[in-house]
Amino acid sequence: MALPPDFTLLQVVPELETGGAEQTTIDVARAVIEAGGRALVATRGGRMTARLEADGARLAQMPVQSKNPLVMLGNAARLVDLIRGERVSLVHARSRAPAFSALWAAQTTRTPFVATYHGVYKAKTSLKRWYNAVMTRGDLVIANSDYTRDHVLAEHAIDPAKVLTIPRGVDFERFNPSWVTPDRVEALRQAWGIAADDRRTTFLLAGRLTRIKGHLTIVEAAARMRAEGRADFRVVFAGDDQGRAEYGAELAKAIDDAGLRDVVRIVGHCDDMPAAYLLADVALLPTTVPESFGRAAVEPQAMGRPVIASNHGGTVETVAEGVSGWLIPPREPGAWAMAMSRAIEIGHGKRGEMGQSGMNRTRQLYRVEAMCEATLAAYEQVLAARA
Repeated sequence: MALPPDFTLLQVVPELETGGAEQTTIDVARAVIEAGGRALVATRGGRMTARLEADGARLAQMPVQSKNPLVMLGNAARLVDLIRGERVSLVHARSRAPAFSALWAAQTTRTPFVATYHGVYKAKTSLKRWYNAVMTRGDLVIANSDYTRDHVLAEHAIDPAKVLTIPRGVDFERFNPSWVTPDRVEALRQAWGIAADDRRTTFLLAGRLTRIKGHLTIVEAAARMRAEGRADFRVVFAGDDQGRAEYGAELAKAIDDAGLRDVVRIVGHCDDMPAAYLLADVALLPTTVPESFGRAAVEPQAMGRPVIASNHGGTVETVAEGVSGWLIPPREPGAWAMAMSRAIEIGHGKRGEMGQSGMNRTRQLYRVEAMCEATLAAYEQVLAARA
């Protein structure tokens, strides 16, 4: 994709710890650089910063995660200086709070402004709807799934032509089973305390420890499976609480109270997710609220693993029922126990067939290169319209 000469992109994202919005920020920054442009990211920072800078992008560290009005005004001033000093061609906001500062700065400097709806933001009051609508006040809105696009059009009075669906992409350079060496899987096995001769079916729920990810549904499902006499499975929760210590403690207590300490394990943040999915047999995404896209349902499919996911939101688009996984009602532990038992009983061979189907489908629909090409084409469309 050819960008205009001297193209400079400024993306604004609260932090770079972990998550779909953060990964997409890094992916697009890399694509801009590969296309001959410059990429800046204004953010509080986080553990993914090193990957961003290794790709050649530049970090502009500022407290854009803050919702304090005075801090947001200060961020707007800092962004104005950054846009002018670096001759930024286009501003791309990826979250609501920093979008206010980014929009003000873009309007002040007459710079094109794009926003991505990475989540489905609910609004029970007119004030909250006004707050959410900041994402729609620029030149273009990018939705990360058709589900998200439908939500944006239903919530806001916006021209449908200004809302473009660009599904998130998976980096198949990284999520490729053939390129994960056995020592990486073995390192995780040891870190997670899984014996080499342990043949139990491993279910992996990858995601931060927060209530909406549905961990408690899986704890109750596991308790039901144990009560039915099953001893042929384990569950791994890979993710940290990111400051939500109260929920983490509640989750640990639920595991202990159910007598599942030998079955369900919280292993903390994992930097090597490709190896994690290879160590697992089945991925879980039991979200209690709809995911706008659900990267944690797509990445395991790219690694050849079937997925059991909640049957709402973007996962209805990314998981093919009975082909690459199963779609289960959220918050229904009995249904999840049945689905997990079924995944065990069909055996390694059938799970492998489903995993291959998921891998083929994911490579066809969710290539990170396609996402980046579509995003850069959207930038060109906005610049052309402004010109």
